[in-house]
Amino acid sequence: MSRFGKLLVAFDGSPDSHKAVDFALEMARQCKAESRELHFLSVVHPPEQAELVEVEAVIDTARANYQELFNELRHKTRDLEAMVFTEVAVGHPAFQIARYAEERGCDLVVVGRRGRSKIEEWFLGSVSKRVAAYAPCTVVIAK
Repeated sequence: MSRFGKLLVAFDGSPDSHKAVDFALEMARQCKAESRELHFLSVVHPPEQAELVEVEAVIDTARANYQELFNELRHKTRDLEAMVFTEVAVGHPAFQIARYAEERGCDLVVVGRRGRSKIEEWFLGSVSKRVAAYAPCTVVIAK
């Protein structure tokens, strides 16, 4: 039986984040049903050199996109007797993931090895590496 009852999955819709979801679902299946929680967090990182109206449009579009993806994830979790939470945060992905894990008392964070953009990874550094360094709990990087 797994000791990781409260799982956080960082999800951006990339293939590696789908691998993180699959890993988290397998972990959740090993937990007692009454203690299962799955948290799916997506983070919008708006452009820094943009007008406020542009930033708001980027955030609104991303939120709508992630809500559609969250509906698909809820469908994947329907066979688990688990509480499912979804949230879209705004800011630097690694910081927001670590903050969420700490505030919600998550036992495990699951992230994909690589996100949507290699260019973004180059500019920001590896989000998964930063999450592993700063999260207050165990971090699994799914490949």
